[in-house]
Amino acid sequence: MFFLPMLRRLFLIGVLLEIAAGSSALAEDSIHTHAVGSQETSWLSSLKGMSDAIEWSDQLVCHDWRLQSKPFTDSWRLLDPENQCCIEGSRDDCMAFFRFREEAGLIPSVQGSAVLVLHGLGQGRGSMRPLVEYLRKHSDATIMNVGYASPKAQLEDHARSLGLVIHNLPKVDRLSFVTHSLGTLVVRRWMSMASPEDLKRLDRMVMLGAPNQGSELARIVSRVWFLSFLADGAAREMVVEWKRISDQLAIPPCSFGIIAGGRGDNRGFSPLLTGDDDAIVRVEETHLAGADDFLLLPVHHADMMRNPQIQEATMSFLKTGSFTTLEDRKDTEPATLRPIEPPQ
Repeated sequence: MFFLPMLRRLFLIGVLLEIAAGSSALAEDSIHTHAVGSQETSWLSSLKGMSDAIEWSDQLVCHDWRLQSKPFTDSWRLLDPENQCCIEGSRDDCMAFFRFREEAGLIPSVQGSAVLVLHGLGQGRGSMRPLVEYLRKHSDATIMNVGYASPKAQLEDHARSLGLVIHNLPKVDRLSFVTHSLGTLVVRRWMSMASPEDLKRLDRMVMLGAPNQGSELARIVSRVWFLSFLADGAAREMVVEWKRISDQLAIPPCSFGIIAGGRGDNRGFSPLLTGDDDAIVRVEETHLAGADDFLLLPVHHADMMRNPQIQEATMSFLKTGSFTTLEDRKDTEPATLRPIEPPQ
């Protein structure tokens, strides 16, 4: 039993490397609390960054300042915009440090319109950075990159952490989301728990490669007993508890659009999956009733945040509620979403 947590961690890192192809992005999330010794190898530094990115969840985000906690522990820390750890200790100590700087005018408040960006399973904030940087260049809203310990806790835990992030943005009156993969489910779970006052602040939401109808890949994993046994937290919920968590996901009460990756044929990128897919999520699994727009592009699941077409379409939807301009739509039929048959 001593090795079980280690095996689970190795399993999740393996899923990360194979599925998300995001090791370099995770390494970018590594926290600098001291100078890295010259003898330290690059792979060890990357491994530390990967571990760090999946172990801490944001509880407060103000521009690029963030107060984080480690799930199921009393560990808290405050990171500055350079990802430097300013203080680590109790929640009260970290919050006092943040408030002191805020009251001194060193941390400006977030007001007006804001967009929260959430990554997917086994990833970190670094995976969303290309999209975040694009949005910041082309939007007047405050764009904030939210991190959460995706494989360490359950969907409801992540939703509650997101709720704290939103609670700590009292001056934001228009709130939008851009989510990748599991990040979509985190937001939809929060929406099912949110207060009417918070829901009134919602503006728009863009979903990238979202498993809104569950995951055939997860069901394949569930049939391999030792993989389903090793899965933990939100990963386990996707693998063996989809029916339970799907009943807890809200349909967004705001305008939302869906971008899926696929070849536009009946084969997709993965030989393991049925129909069209982005190598991880089937196109049909991204569908959700009530969507205001739908876009299919030939892009892999892990490459969505770096794809220029997706970046432009995301910005277009946040501004207009459509993935394309009115001029582009003149000669095109509106996208339709086919109903999804429940998994057998």
